[in-house]
Amino acid sequence: MVVFCFLVDQTKQVRGSKPAAGICSRCGGGASVADMKTATRFCYVPLYWKSSKAIICTFCGAVLKSYS
Repeated sequence: MVVFCFLVDQTKQVRGSKPAAGICSRCGGGASVADMKTATRFCYVPLYWKSSKAIICTFCGAVLKSYS
């Protein structure tokens, strides 16, 4: 019997943000527009990068809207 173990993970990193008008629907905190970088890794080796913009809450960190 052969067992395969794949270590695949995805990390999201905020590269920069600006304040935005609006409030979070979950906690009532302020919102900001952030540049996000998503990296998919296999055994800690980065394979794929994607940059996008998202509206996130400044208090709880929830992603309210994502733009690709």
